[in-house]
Amino acid sequence: MTALAATGTCPDRNKMNEKISLQQGAGLMSLAGLMGASGVALAARAAHGTGNQAILNTAALFLIMHANALLAIFAGSLAMAALQPATARILTWCGWIMGLGACLFSADLAWRGLENASLFEGAAPTGGIAMILGWILLAVSGALIFRRAR
Repeated sequence: MTALAATGTCPDRNKMNEKISLQQGAGLMSLAGLMGASGVALAARAAHGTGNQAILNTAALFLIMHANALLAIFAGSLAMAALQPATARILTWCGWIMGLGACLFSADLAWRGLENASLFEGAAPTGGIAMILGWILLAVSGALIFRRAR
């Protein structure tokens, strides 16, 4: 009996999905590392440097918090790669949208805290909307996993 007939899945396709998920997720892990490092640097600047401490602390908090979320999303996408490849792809997109939104939002706040100017008109709200969209996609992914597990 072939692996396809025994399990209903193709092992080569599962390996391919896992590889794609790993490649895409590795970028999320790198982004999370850069966000975490930037968050720590901003927190240090807020504590020991010049600038608006409250704004810099908020930017640092968002970077560090979302860096941890990206790591969890990466782990979830790896876990789902073989079982639910479509959900793994949604999780990966969720991470990228959330992470880039957090970077844009925090960069605008940091620039305001250091230079008292915005990166561009609407930068923080655009980043905020992207973060919210990322969290909503995470909720959708959870619902898909729950629905398919029943």
